[in-house]
Formats: sequence, C-alpha cells, structure tokens
Amino acid sequence: MGDEYKTINSVLVNLINEIWELEGKAIITKEFKDITNNDMHVIEAVGTGNGSNMSSIAKKLNITVGSLTTTMNNLVRKKYVERRRGEKDRRVVLIKLTERGIAAYKHHENYHRQMTEEVVSRLNEKEMPVLMKMLDGLTEFFSNYNKQKEQK
Repeated sequence: MGDEYKTINSVLVNLINEIWELEGKAIITKEFKDITNNDMHVIEAVGTGNGSNMSSIAKKLNITVGSLTTTMNNLVRKKYVERRRGEKDRRVVLIKLTERGIAAYKHHENYHRQMTEEVVSRLNEKEMPVLMKMLDGLTEFFSNYNKQKEQK
C-alpha cells in the first residue's frame, strides 16, 4: 500500500492546488478581471437570493465577519454587491448581488457545472457510489480538521 498511498497523496495535493489555480484562470476573464478567485467565492456565498447578512455569509465561508468586511467593501466599490437596510428591521444590513454580481455568479456557476459534468460523464452507474464515498471522506476530513483547528 506504500506506493498507492504516495500516489493518492500526490494526486490529492496536486488536484487541490490545480483546481484553485485553474479556477482562477478560468473564471477571472476580461469581463471579470477586476476581482480575484477569493472575491468570486464571496460572490458565490452571497448568492442570488434577496440578500444575506454578513454573519451568514461569513459562516458559509468559514471566516470572521471582520475578514469578510474588507472583501465586501471592495466588491461594493466595484459594483458586484450592494448593501441594503432590511425592510422589516432597518438595523439589519443585507448584502445582495448587483446585476454585475449576478453575471459573475452565473459565470462561476457555469465553470463548476462544466467541471462536474466532465467528471460525472466518465463514470458508470457502479463507479458513482465510489466517487461519492471518496468525496464524503474528503468532506469529513476537512470538516473535522477545521473543527480541531478552531478548538486550539
């Protein structure tokens, strides 16, 4: 199992790095050249709904509201998101995508759809559960690792 372990480790490490790097190249196009890959993930966390508060967006991204504030200020300045007061409670500030933000969101969503379709198209019915089991394992590892890190 030594060689298999090394191969799996190498593939996972390279894949994670490549996904991050290539995603940045794929989604930061001429139209969206003024934002970063990180900005795009904040846009994704805001979503296309009626607005979210900073706390819920930060929770989705697993970062602090303070860390999110700087990025959000830049996205407001670049007109990807807007801040609005809540209609029911004027003290609540909601973050919502602008038309430009929705276009970026859809562009990013399309990239993810293409990536997922490429992987799924190569699998048969018996292979899909194996992929799902592997992805569940990775998700559980990252979730547990993050919880352990937060407790320290």
